[in-house]
Amino acid sequence: MFEQSGPKTSFQSAITIAELVYHSIVRSVRKTHGNAVMSILLNMMQTAIFVLAFFLMFTIMGIKGAAVRGDFLLYIMSGIFLFLTHTKTMGAVVGSEGPSSPMMKHAPMNTAIAILAAALGTLYVQMLSLLGILFIYHVAFVPVVIEDPIGALGMLLAAWFTGAGIGLILLAMKPWFPTFVGILNTVYSRVNMIASGKMFAANTLPTFMLNMFSWNPLFHCIDQARGYTFINYMPRNTSAEYPLMIGIILLMLGLMGEFYTRRQASLSWSSRR
Repeated sequence: MFEQSGPKTSFQSAITIAELVYHSIVRSVRKTHGNAVMSILLNMMQTAIFVLAFFLMFTIMGIKGAAVRGDFLLYIMSGIFLFLTHTKTMGAVVGSEGPSSPMMKHAPMNTAIAILAAALGTLYVQMLSLLGILFIYHVAFVPVVIEDPIGALGMLLAAWFTGAGIGLILLAMKPWFPTFVGILNTVYSRVNMIASGKMFAANTLPTFMLNMFSWNPLFHCIDQARGYTFINYMPRNTSAEYPLMIGIILLMLGLMGEFYTRRQASLSWSSRR
């Protein structure tokens, strides 16, 4: 209580921030379940149900194997994994602790650490879920062969990065327009069920449909990830650089908006949510 904190070196400050981020990540992971392992298993179950639902839908519709020559279940997973990582990261960042949260009263906690922890915690859970499902599928069913694992992982990280950028924009807007941001978050997630391109390959789409979806960075991430995953698929209508540029722009705008919002912080905001 009466401890006086003296000046710290850059290395000591970095260690303190890393420790705060670590504990905040643990807290965010345990929001779903008190046991971190159960939280990851629940996420794996949700992802597996998502994949099986789309597999059954494509099988019933009779379009199984029409998009890419290769493992059709891996084709579905390449879209589902990136879609869930993108949307869950966006939701986690939007729902992170704001400047008027009671957590911000405990120094040296701040909103930057809360945002970073929310994004990294989601990435951690999604990565473990992905690896767990791929391992089970590889051991129990058929060997998983990914043509360029590093490139596919890069597209997963791009989907996570753009999701964090969009979430940061919405987080900066949330105290000013809480109802609108909640609706926009839900609408964007629902639109991405189709606009993300996880149900079809971009190379098979006509021009007018490409024009409808090419604005979406997740659409580019998923199509490029399939190009890295399958040796027989070469994405011609999407770009790997586009999500990165959009993510950087969204991140800069979100940081500026969050900085301005934090300066206007008021305890009365909590009553508007």
